[in-house]
Amino acid sequence: MASIREIVFDTETTGFYPEKGDRLVEIGALELVNHVPTGRTYHQYINPEREVPEEVVKVHGLTTEYLKGFPVFAKVAKEFVDFVGDDGILVAHNATFDIKFINYELQKLGYAEYSWDRVVDTLEIARSKFPGQRNNLDVLCKRFGIDNSARTFHGALLDAQLLAEVYLELLGGAEPSMNFAVSEKKQAISGGVEKVNRVYREPRIFSLSEEQVEAHKDFLKKNIKESLWLADEVKEEAAG
Repeated sequence: MASIREIVFDTETTGFYPEKGDRLVEIGALELVNHVPTGRTYHQYINPEREVPEEVVKVHGLTTEYLKGFPVFAKVAKEFVDFVGDDGILVAHNATFDIKFINYELQKLGYAEYSWDRVVDTLEIARSKFPGQRNNLDVLCKRFGIDNSARTFHGALLDAQLLAEVYLELLGGAEPSMNFAVSEKKQAISGGVEKVNRVYREPRIFSLSEEQVEAHKDFLKKNIKESLWLADEVKEEAAG
């Protein structure tokens, strides 16, 4: 069966509208194969060749002065396209926003745009699973118990890493596959039977008085003529 290759990614920009002059300032991405992180990542700051509005800097912390030292998108586009590859499925949170910017920049440079059949929007998945609730990345991290304490600013690579964890939880959680792998290893070691270690408990001893024993025998004789619990001698007496 063919492997499923996914690129979980996030972007930071100067605003909301590429057609009005807003530009990418950061891309962060990581690779999943069959929903398992491979360790391959892509991260790039980008010179937007324009001023970054102060209110946007408050969101991602990337100033105009800082970004001037990085290449423009045209210089890094091929590296990103190569990382995604021909088979990569693009996974993003509110993918409409991110894909709009990526495709706008790619189209300007003569690259093929990414079609929507190659895109997974985790926001849409979250909305279908948790209708009527807030489903931004911070809320989803809290809902799934994912540590996002390092997220003081929006950062593309960190957000992509958090989103990958959220995505796996939205798919049903990473634990089943991890437990399956551990279980296979245990069974291989134990010859196909998984050993379960249980806590040893001392047997409990119940002492009965002679009166209690006789009362029990009397009950059995009167009420259960063919009782399996009667001692042999009691059975003979009951039959006679």
